[in-house]
Amino acid sequence: MHSENGETSSDPPAAGTTPPSLPEPERTATATQWPCAPSPADTDPQPALTSEPSDVPAEPGGLQERDRQLARTAIQTWGELPTSDVVAAVEAGQWAAVSADGYEDEAGLRIAAQTGQAAAVVQRQGLAPISDASADWAGFGDVIPVLSASPGAGATLVATVLADAMQIAGRRVLMVDTADPARSGLAAAARSDGPVLSGPHPAVRVRVSWRAQALLARVESDLPVISPGMVPPPRFFKPSNQSVQVTVVDVGHDAWRVAAHPLAGAGAWLRTGTPGPRPVLVCRATRPSLLHSEQVLARLDAWDRSGATTPPVQLVVVGARRWPTGVRGSAGRRVSALLDDALFLPHSPDIATSGITAEVTPKRLREAMTPLLRRWELLTPAASSAGRLPGLSRRSKGADQ
Repeated sequence: MHSENGETSSDPPAAGTTPPSLPEPERTATATQWPCAPSPADTDPQPALTSEPSDVPAEPGGLQERDRQLARTAIQTWGELPTSDVVAAVEAGQWAAVSADGYEDEAGLRIAAQTGQAAAVVQRQGLAPISDASADWAGFGDVIPVLSASPGAGATLVATVLADAMQIAGRRVLMVDTADPARSGLAAAARSDGPVLSGPHPAVRVRVSWRAQALLARVESDLPVISPGMVPPPRFFKPSNQSVQVTVVDVGHDAWRVAAHPLAGAGAWLRTGTPGPRPVLVCRATRPSLLHSEQVLARLDAWDRSGATTPPVQLVVVGARRWPTGVRGSAGRRVSALLDDALFLPHSPDIATSGITAEVTPKRLREAMTPLLRRWELLTPAASSAGRLPGLSRRSKGADQ
């Protein structure tokens, strides 16, 4: 209210009086204003519906009806197919249908059925996702699953550096790649492809190749996608005629989704067992990446407390030598417990440009990983200073520094 001298009063209006109305807002939006919603009077009247038939035939039921048809087809083999696999089968079916000349429902239904059938058969050959039974890791030696806090954080790089450091030191290493083949960061990690192991399904295979003296086991499929249930159980990745001391697993799937149900698909490598796995969580030296790390750990928390899975025991920070100012303080409660022992993997311009190839990872990256491997007693001082192995060539001059 205003007093007689024009000054604003803070006194409330007297009882029974009507407070002054506020001015109407401007209807013209500026660069710094949100435009106001138009009133009905400002809008043009709706055009009258024409009685003429459309030249374009309407699709019966539309996209939602096609999704339902694909979903029903996907669960024909197993009515209890997990939702994540049904969704993947529907997406594969839609892709197959639209990829054909025009839109072919038959192609989509066929691929959806094959995807659902493969997921149903593969996942029922491992421990049931609802089972809290421990895994027997004895045939895999020390198991190191590597998860990325978010896509692109560097889990594939960390897994490769770990494997290279140990095989150069004389350890018998198995590298496992659970990623969809089209999205794998290890597609060029071996000089040539090796044989295909038997099982678990004609459309889902594991191919084993040599990366120098380390075995590289990768998923292959004839289908457009690898759903969570199509990732073979761990036992299918191990060749029966090779002994293994250490298994390094590039989990290869979005850790946020894996953490929702880690006992299925690629998350099976986190299952508790004997000897216990040592999961590694990979992030970048940024606030968003630490936030993603906290979110992944929070999702895994209930599974870890139930004893079904093993929580990450090591944080690896890719592309930095230290925390930038102000970043460490943004860590949440769970990830803070891993900060003191965090290991930093410096930036490698060569790998950032070319990705993982059949060439050895740079020496300075392997040396950065050595303290962790010694702490875990996977390397001895003498072994870590061993020379390179035949078949694992150096990168261009200066890249191995």
